[in-house]
Amino acid sequence: MRNPTIVRRVALVLAGYAFLIASGEAGSQGYPNRNMRLIVPNAAGGPADGVARLIAQRLAERIGQQVVVDNRPGAGGVIGTEFVAKAPPDGYTLMWISINHAINPSVYTKLPYDALKDFAPITHATSGPLLLAVHPSVPANDLKSLLNLARARPGELTGASAGSGSIAHLTLELLNFMAGTKIVHIPYKGAGQALTDLLGGHVSMYFGNVLGLLPHVRSGKLKGLAVSTHSRSAAAPNIPTAAEAGVPGYEASSWFGVMAPAGTPKEIISRLNAEFVGQLRTPDMHEKLAANGTEIVASTPEQFSSYIASEIAKWGKVVKAAGVKAD
Repeated sequence: MRNPTIVRRVALVLAGYAFLIASGEAGSQGYPNRNMRLIVPNAAGGPADGVARLIAQRLAERIGQQVVVDNRPGAGGVIGTEFVAKAPPDGYTLMWISINHAINPSVYTKLPYDALKDFAPITHATSGPLLLAVHPSVPANDLKSLLNLARARPGELTGASAGSGSIAHLTLELLNFMAGTKIVHIPYKGAGQALTDLLGGHVSMYFGNVLGLLPHVRSGKLKGLAVSTHSRSAAAPNIPTAAEAGVPGYEASSWFGVMAPAGTPKEIISRLNAEFVGQLRTPDMHEKLAANGTEIVASTPEQFSSYIASEIAKWGKVVKAAGVKAD
């Protein structure tokens, strides 16, 4: 004989589940019906911010709602990222993330969020190379010669970066790791200072933004030896990849993507993926981003999730091998 009390409890639980499911479906069907925020965990005016604002503008045009870019810089992106991790998972707070999201779990001893579990990937939006530029005083005109020189003179050659734990730093350490060299890292407080000292001959080399370095390469003030990605840059097609030039398997890119807080309904993630991918694949967006030396990726959420996990594992090995710590 059935226990009436147990039957009533089961009925209440099932009714609660049905209500939650119905509420989620109703919310996603009416989505979006108000303004959205795109959190950028970087300072305004930088490369990440510029592309994020372009992306936000196009998204607003597609969905008919305002998309506000909200810069929350600090601690290598940790402050803005924590804000998104704790935001309501309703699809109205999104984050424009960079490769720092995959680097920080290894560089910082403790983070106020889990880089994988606390977020719902939407799309891997763009990817771009870094250019290895050396000062003309360095007696090497290609990457292979540079590496031979570095092996012959361990600890003599120096490599600038925009700070410990930055992508420029880890790209250099990846080169050391894979090529068996000991190029000494010199951190600066920003890319501008690093480039200034490279042009002045105070450091030997620097992995930096392709478009920022190309004018100096073309003028003869610097030598461009290799790009960091697996394929050549459309902005500098005559410069080989590091893999082509002497380090097989070498690959590093400066990438960006979009994420939401974990728990955001799948229907909303799918809708956002369709909107972001749709705008990224338009001819005019391709033209605008290509002018910045950027390649469009426009992945699925699942592909982006796998990519982030692989990047965290990859850079974790480099950070451990080099003993990198955040500034």
